Amino acid sequence: MQLISLLERMEYSHKQGSLEKDITGVIYDSRKVIPNSIFVCIKGANTDGHHYIKSVIEKEVTALIVEEPVENVPETVTVIQVKNSRLALACLSAAWFGYPAEKLKTIGITGTKGKTTTTYMIKSILESFGWKTGLIGTIEIIMGEEHIKADHSTPESYIVQESFAKMVESGCQCVVMEASSQGLMQNRVSGFTFDYGIFTNLEPDHIGPNEHKDMEDYIHCKGLLFQQCRHGIVNIDDSHLEQVLKDHTCDIETFGFSKKADLYANNVQLVHRPGFLGVAYEVQGLMNFPVEIDIPGKFSVYNSLTAIAICRHFGASEEKIREVLDHIKVKGRVELVNVSKHYTMLIDYAHNAMSLKSLLTALKEYKPKRLVCLFGCGGNRAKSRRFEMGEISSRLADLTVITSDNPRNESPEAIISDILEGVKRADGDYVTIPDRKEAIRYCMMHALPGDMIVLAGKGQEDYQEIKGKKYHMDERELIQEILKESAKELPLL
Repeated sequence: MQLISLLERMEYSHKQGSLEKDITGVIYDSRKVIPNSIFVCIKGANTDGHHYIKSVIEKEVTALIVEEPVENVPETVTVIQVKNSRLALACLSAAWFGYPAEKLKTIGITGTKGKTTTTYMIKSILESFGWKTGLIGTIEIIMGEEHIKADHSTPESYIVQESFAKMVESGCQCVVMEASSQGLMQNRVSGFTFDYGIFTNLEPDHIGPNEHKDMEDYIHCKGLLFQQCRHGIVNIDDSHLEQVLKDHTCDIETFGFSKKADLYANNVQLVHRPGFLGVAYEVQGLMNFPVEIDIPGKFSVYNSLTAIAICRHFGASEEKIREVLDHIKVKGRVELVNVSKHYTMLIDYAHNAMSLKSLLTALKEYKPKRLVCLFGCGGNRAKSRRFEMGEISSRLADLTVITSDNPRNESPEAIISDILEGVKRADGDYVTIPDRKEAIRYCMMHALPGDMIVLAGKGQEDYQEIKGKKYHMDERELIQEILKESAKELPLL
């Protein structure tokens, strides 16, 4: 592809070299440079692509995208200077893959909670009535029949555009994706305009070194989606909505519990029966029908309302929406594990104070005999998260079982000690069992009729990260192993 064609939709300053060159690839990792490719110098948290200019020239790169002036570059190498190389990468990637987003209906979801569950709800409803739909999110990227594990909620812009292209090739007509605040901040979803942008909710999160400098920046980045979409669908109940929509350029439609919303939930009821833990409510406003969802909590109402609000624009029938939501399951998101008819066991990804509080508060509304919360905290992360999660579990759960999560390069015992500091700020009962399998076994061995046991923090993850290596560990498998090993000793099966 000609370099001049790659540059057609971006602002740049041509510093040296010819623009009439054939390009063999768009590269942003110096280790992957191939001859006659274009290298984009990205400034990251831990490295700067500008430092690798000499090495990529030695690998016969033919063009450079830079943010700052460079010296001693051979005249045969074209140099293009831009204000923002991440934005440039997004534009180049879109051009490289033939602007695939323009061949899809694109749906982006931003917010602190609910993005993952809502993407799967939307995908399931759309596909139930014929819209083949791709997905990009925290758990995986789905491109037709191809499923790839995800490393980030929102991958780098080149991966986004490459995924779009594969979706188009596989016959997808739509894509629904998580647009994280960092993804928006770092232009990972630039280079195209979303058809629909969705805002779920907002609470303090991802604030700190290498993330967002403060709450104002976090809100601002969430709001960027509504300067990059044609139609916005937003949660009217969220107290930050006005700030999020500041400078928006799209049409706006609302959902929520407020009767001022275009689409709202009424007469919400908790539903708990053997094998089912969920909510039922009536959709009113732009659509009117009853819904029952096999996922517990008020947040499930918001997630499903979001999905209904977007799928309405695609002509989804009430019947199809009800049918899909009645059977929807999302791995690691308040995932019910059938272990015993006497107590309830759930797996959830709640891995920070806010999500753990939301989860435990929602489960308490079902009035379990006891609410048992098993969790750990990741190593090489803010210690404040450990104190906060420990205190929240101690206040809301009847029993806290403290164990290991992803210790990374820290000692599991040191992390547990920090969690205990938070636990002791409240008055809940607790035990500490560093080995996660043994901690789960303890919960099952000491379960009482009517208990609700939640394994928090790992969710969809099937590994444990220890000293730079990932070891396979899936809680679903651990539970099955315990059932086989200890069936005779387990009190309630």
